Amino acid sequence: MKPSFATILLLMCLSCYSPQRNCNQFHKGTFEFKTIVGDELLESTFVRDENYEIETFNGKIDSASIRWVNPCECILTKLNPTSNQDKRPLSIKILTTNKNQYTFEYAIVGDKKNIQRGTVTKIDN
Repeated sequence: MKPSFATILLLMCLSCYSPQRNCNQFHKGTFEFKTIVGDELLESTFVRDENYEIETFNGKIDSASIRWVNPCECILTKLNPTSNQDKRPLSIKILTTNKNQYTFEYAIVGDKKNIQRGTVTKIDN
């Protein structure tokens, strides 16, 4: 059975689809990250500029240097690590963007087995 013209057209359109990624707008600003761990909703707020990211989580402030590898990928390195785990940099890759949000994946650099995903909302420039 030959595929119809509509089927071929649909396959061509789907193969050309690429998610929107306007990453530069997320290099600076104030952001909010929410995630559910078990039954608990955890919230974090962070401020990012060209060189640093300062995060507030459960009343504690943590800071990291940020290095953009390309417009949609960066490496975060904690400035004052308190453990060997904290000394390992974190790789962040923005997958999609939408107005004031982006979906991303993150993992410790070199740890391809433990990649996590999340969504961040920009709350201020």
